[in-house]
Amino acid sequence: MERLSDSLGLPVVSDDTPSSVEQICETHGPYISTRIIGSRFSRCPECQRLVAEAREAAEKKRIAAELALRMEGWLGRAAIPARFIGRSFDTFNATTPEQKRALAVLREYAEDFESNAKRGNGLILTGKPGTGKSHLAVSVLQSLPGRYVMYATCLDLIRMVRETWRKESAKSEREVLNHLGGLELLVIDEMGVQYGTDGEQTILFDVLDLRYRNVKPTILLTNQDSEGLKAYLGERSFDRLRETCRLVAFDWESYRPQARKEAQA
Repeated sequence: MERLSDSLGLPVVSDDTPSSVEQICETHGPYISTRIIGSRFSRCPECQRLVAEAREAAEKKRIAAELALRMEGWLGRAAIPARFIGRSFDTFNATTPEQKRALAVLREYAEDFESNAKRGNGLILTGKPGTGKSHLAVSVLQSLPGRYVMYATCLDLIRMVRETWRKESAKSEREVLNHLGGLELLVIDEMGVQYGTDGEQTILFDVLDLRYRNVKPTILLTNQDSEGLKAYLGERSFDRLRETCRLVAFDWESYRPQARKEAQA
């Protein structure tokens, strides 16, 4: 029987064409080409497999690049400092019972965030500088990719509001407060480092009170003890925090000197 073929060297269907024929791929050698009902014959299966794998790899690469761009954008919106990006619960150096307890509390808070968010439950992390408060708080944020969250220092918040007082400000004070009050989770670092003036207390009360009324959780980080934080924030703000936040003490020495030694080793 005379073999019929198209421009690609594949057999073309005719009345006396068999259901399968042997063909030769220039790359992979002989293969059995099967007849496709109402159409032409199949091509080299190895070529088809390689094409499919290449398409799948290209699609995975495209998706990964798209996710990376989204993550980069999310990190920017969340305002997570570059130094803390990539830090997680798994990278927290917990060696003492107290450190392991703090790690467990923050991890459990993140894992049960949906429930905590519905109730507006937050945390207050107290302790000396360098004890890992920021590390664990940011670990919570980074466990919630894509969520409407934000990291800010206390001074950042005060400046954000004060900037709206300028005549040329693009945003009003109400717009900034609504933004801060609507975040799914707000982490406020370095609480109590400033002077605690009446003006600062008023701004912080406005932010914390709005989040309290909106049932939005907040995580506060401070070097102050409870009395020091109360003196800095004022009675009204502290009263709201005491109702909604669990206090987690970081009662150990700074890890930074050890980190410097390890970096130099």
